[in-house]
Amino acid sequence: MRAARLMSMVLLLQARGGMTAAELSKELEVSERTVHRDVLALAQAGVPVYADRGRGGGYRLLEGYRTRLTGLDRAEAEALFLSGVPEALREMGLGEVAATARLKASAALSPGVRDAPATAAQRFHLDAPGWFASGRPAPEPLAPLARAVWGDHPVIALYRGTERTLEPYGLVLKAGVWYLATRSAIYRVDRFTDTEIHTGRRFERDQDFDLAAFWGRRATEFARSLLTTRVTVRLSPAGRRSLPHVADPAALDDALASAGESDAQGWVTVSLPVESLDVAYDQLLRFGPEAEVIDPLELRARLAEAAARLHTLYRPA
Repeated sequence: MRAARLMSMVLLLQARGGMTAAELSKELEVSERTVHRDVLALAQAGVPVYADRGRGGGYRLLEGYRTRLTGLDRAEAEALFLSGVPEALREMGLGEVAATARLKASAALSPGVRDAPATAAQRFHLDAPGWFASGRPAPEPLAPLARAVWGDHPVIALYRGTERTLEPYGLVLKAGVWYLATRSAIYRVDRFTDTEIHTGRRFERDQDFDLAAFWGRRATEFARSLLTTRVTVRLSPAGRRSLPHVADPAALDDALASAGESDAQGWVTVSLPVESLDVAYDQLLRFGPEAEVIDPLELRARLAEAAARLHTLYRPA
């Protein structure tokens, strides 16, 4: 643990030119007293670190000194490409590996572009988890499954009560929910129990497998498979403009393709795919008076009853 901290300290000083004890303490998450002891240990080990006295002083490396510890190992190099999603890295147990990789990469940069990582971080941030998900712990099987994915290790686990032997090809974070992808299927990580990783074995990975393309196909197929019901709706011009914000994205192209000719008032009739009549009821309420359900009559009656209740609520006293 201390060896990794000492290496991080050298890389920080090399990347930033100089840092105070307080800055090192905050960055390394140790006390300033520990920082002073670590600096002494580095000096005794032959690292040319010295204290720069006076205003704006701190610890520095002798000018021209370059550590040879900047080479990335495989785990660090892989984690570096995920460094834009720090919360996801922490949940997979790769936070420390990624931090070390970023330090090594920064230390290897030439002085003229050494501020590039900080500049980029100030201008772009990827927030992957969904809204209102703060405080929700990561699924317990996630970290071991991540290790299995990185190592191409087979997994035996209970999934919804059924034991399965899987070859984990990749992990996907979608709107705050983690999914495990195999060569032919997708599983929600939070539905795994009793996960056992066979670290002594490796499966033969299909080198042509493209995780992003596979997820894109399966996600589209899954979304469309949910749309098992259709409703016929008349939309005003305003309602048609609102359609992309109300309908399921997977239903949008189908609905627009079904649109007939507009009438004299600009209203058009569309056939809208929906997951169920209950979901359709919630969606169509959002249109307000800019949509009229033609079929099925059951849904039309529910919306008419809702409109009557709204009229009663807003009727002048």
